[in-house]
Amino acid sequence: MKYFIIAGEASGDLHASNLMAALKKQDENADFCFLGGDLMAAQGGKQIRHYRDMAFMGIVPVLLHAKTVLQNIKDCKQSILDYRPDALILVDYPSFNLKMAQFVKENLPNVPVYYYISPKLWAWKEYRIKSIKKYVDKVYSILPFEVEWFDKRGYKVDYVGNPCVDAVSNRCHKNESRQEFLQRNHLPDRPIIALLSGSRVQEIKSCLPMMLEAASAYPDYQLVIAGAPSIEKSLYDNYLKEGSAHIVFDETYELLQQADMAVVTSGTATLETALLRVPQVVVYKMSGGWLFHRFLELFIRVDNISLVNLIANKRLVEELVIEEFTVENLKKEINRLLQKEYREQVLNGYDQLIDMLGSEPVSEKTARLIIAELNKTGKM
Repeated sequence: MKYFIIAGEASGDLHASNLMAALKKQDENADFCFLGGDLMAAQGGKQIRHYRDMAFMGIVPVLLHAKTVLQNIKDCKQSILDYRPDALILVDYPSFNLKMAQFVKENLPNVPVYYYISPKLWAWKEYRIKSIKKYVDKVYSILPFEVEWFDKRGYKVDYVGNPCVDAVSNRCHKNESRQEFLQRNHLPDRPIIALLSGSRVQEIKSCLPMMLEAASAYPDYQLVIAGAPSIEKSLYDNYLKEGSAHIVFDETYELLQQADMAVVTSGTATLETALLRVPQVVVYKMSGGWLFHRFLELFIRVDNISLVNLIANKRLVEELVIEEFTVENLKKEINRLLQKEYREQVLNGYDQLIDMLGSEPVSEKTARLIIAELNKTGKM
């Protein structure tokens, strides 16, 4: 079978690559054409575009890169027509992917469209459910509460579990000791505060300087930044004074495994941090300040933004968002994470969350369901 897969950022690349591996196990004739990253490329197939050339977040960056965005859309459409896939698989990245779903249904109506890691419509842009209903054949949800949310709006989704469980379980250096990690990365033997400032340039620019300033108030700890795979080291260097922090690339799980606490930009990494049982504070910053935050509250329909708190349906970890994300507030929360009672409270919450998510291999389950759907259509 021929699968056209679109993932537009680092987390999508990871989860799509695991899905590709699972599809290959269950379909010996699996062939891929994709927009994604290095992990997907390692699974084989034809890469049309790397996600580093697609990950534009926010109105201003999209406008500034409008020519590139439009060219990506054009090239993707043409590649789909040239490839003539048996299935289109979309991974998150809704602004782009829903356009592709519509394009396929209007130009290749017999090609089924499957959405893995669906848009977070329950939080933002609920109107997109009209496009889901019209252009997407099946949604494979990774958040348990989405099943009821979609059902109330007349659309049935399949909950497959969360792919972060797979990714964390299959991580490299799983049994590595703290000393081995420190020696391998040339780090001193001191407790670690991990700084996960996001996978996009805009996130890093907004969050990392404040992370560094707040965490540097705790000199007994070394600060270690999880370098995003698509980001040049020079971007991080702009914010570092000599000896103020270390950077490790492509070792986020290994870093978290040895960290005493973490400051994490809201996104998939918050859930990964919880699965690795690292006490954390979640932060998020964007332009516009408190006035824009008040405006957003008119449209955002959830009380929490981190996956940890959303799945748990309660505040397990603290969130410092937009105007609440200040150096002083972050210092206070780091100090709380040093307190034994609060740490134990967070870790107990993580254990309940881990039980809720289960341990069944998500990629294999999703691949099995996709192939079953293709069998129904007579394509296999």
